[in-house]
Amino acid sequence: MLELISRTRAITIDAEEGMSLLDLAIKHELDWAFSCTRGTCARCRCLVEEGAAFLEEVTDAEWDRMEPEEFDQGYRLACQAIIKPDAGSIKAINKPYF
Repeated sequence: MLELISRTRAITIDAEEGMSLLDLAIKHELDWAFSCTRGTCARCRCLVEEGAAFLEEVTDAEWDRMEPEEFDQGYRLACQAIIKPDAGSIKAINKPYF
């Protein structure tokens, strides 16, 4: 299961292998902040409160846009956070910089 929490609402859906957190937020019409979907704007930043191990590794785009401390705190770019096969429970909250 995947819980996505945006500015105004939360949804719980099935975690779909190979999809990004942002792809799923868009698919389910969640008001998730984003501008580019490629990892260049960093507006889709989110806090992964649960299930970070079920996401693919941090990408070069994320290393270019975020500080190492943010990864330690659980932050990812939703457009780069891809769900692994056989994912368990994941919880992410949209936390844009601005």
